[in-house]
Amino acid sequence: MGHLKSADLQVRNVPREELRDEYAPHGDEGGGSRWWVWVIVLAVVIGGGYWYFHGKASEAQNAGGAGQGAAGGQGGGGKRGGGGPGGPMTVPVVVATAVKGDLPVYYNGLGTVTAFNTVTVRSRVDGQIVKINFTEGQMVHQGDSLVEIDPRPYQVQLEQAEGQLAKDQAQLRDVQVDLQRYQLLFKEGVVPKQQVDTQQAQVGQFEGSIKADQAVIDNAKLQLVYAHVTAPIGGRVGLRLVDMGNIVHATDTNGLLVITQLQPIAVIFALPQDQLSQVMTKVHGNGAALAVEAYDRDDTTKIATGKLLTIDNQIDTTTGTYKLKSVFNNEKRDLFPNQFVNIHLLVDTKKNVTIIPTPAIQRGPQGTYVYVMQADNTVKIAPVTVALSSSNTVGISSGINPGDIVVTDGTDKLQEGSKVEAHKAGEGAQNAQSGQDGQTAPGQPQQTPSAGPANSSGQSGQQSQQSGHKGKKQ
Repeated sequence: MGHLKSADLQVRNVPREELRDEYAPHGDEGGGSRWWVWVIVLAVVIGGGYWYFHGKASEAQNAGGAGQGAAGGQGGGGKRGGGGPGGPMTVPVVVATAVKGDLPVYYNGLGTVTAFNTVTVRSRVDGQIVKINFTEGQMVHQGDSLVEIDPRPYQVQLEQAEGQLAKDQAQLRDVQVDLQRYQLLFKEGVVPKQQVDTQQAQVGQFEGSIKADQAVIDNAKLQLVYAHVTAPIGGRVGLRLVDMGNIVHATDTNGLLVITQLQPIAVIFALPQDQLSQVMTKVHGNGAALAVEAYDRDDTTKIATGKLLTIDNQIDTTTGTYKLKSVFNNEKRDLFPNQFVNIHLLVDTKKNVTIIPTPAIQRGPQGTYVYVMQADNTVKIAPVTVALSSSNTVGISSGINPGDIVVTDGTDKLQEGSKVEAHKAGEGAQNAQSGQDGQTAPGQPQQTPSAGPANSSGQSGQQSQQSGHKGKKQ
């Protein structure tokens, strides 16, 4: 290629106005740049179209999900939920049905089990223990041999007393023969009357000596009996207080062992003095002994059933209570001396009252009320009048009827008209949680609430909500 010389280039002088017209944007008739206006208009049109078509698609998906939820509710397989978007929240609660029946009235108190009889067995003679015939904790019967004390010293005393008796008996026969002779001689006038009377007195002295000897013999025999210690009552033997080979005395204070009678057994308990008149009325009114039930320290498990034995004759002024004593057969030996138990004294039975669980009762400024579940799975507040309460149940005199479903748990989140999902008492927390979430945990069977046919609509509503959410995700 040849090199161009600067002289060969022709320079054209173009006027400035022509250059400006050549590079100016086309269509700018007004002389100003307006391209940014068109950009804004285009963005608005695109955004409006996107919003319009996206909204139509969402409405179609929600309509399809609601149809599926309604079908599931009609089939009875739906779960209760909170409804569609913006619907009321469903609260899982525990419910119970009010029933009509007899309500027992109990007075409750804390009692202490005491042995019906307690005996500290002591030795009544002095001597060495040569044999022990019981084991610690053994059940013994009245008359069973427990301890044997060396009987040889008392056997010797018995033999001595018997020898003295034989001697006195021989002397008695001698003076009796002399008395007979003196009486014959007195009839013949040989001896005076005084000599006969003296001989008669000697006979009487020896007869008295023989009685004294017999008493010594009986005492020696009794000591031999005391050397064999037997059970005065039937019961349970405690820990051994002495060992074989020890020397015991009749004056010892500790004793040999302790026996407690467990069958029957007694319980002493206290009640407030305000309840004394009702108890006394029942005791003296029907004449029958009142039933008493003993429960464990947690007051949940019944141990035994007995009857009221007696009432103390005074009120304790320091505590304002009075004591009562009850007796139990204690066949299974569940009650043990010095055991603390909760006592339920049955004083009356109310007939034909409406009964509901105690947790259903709520208290407010206007008094007591309950939450009653309606057929549409909502609750309403019903003021009630409590007639009496006993343990975990309450008798209602007015406000609800037998068959009404009341809420017993979950009331802290309720108000008038709240929508609820009902579960029976005893269903686990997992069932309540699955009812709240509207789905079952993996690998677990689907739980079905037990509040009646009214649950079906709530379940279908929750399935409809789930179907709507799935449609949105798609």
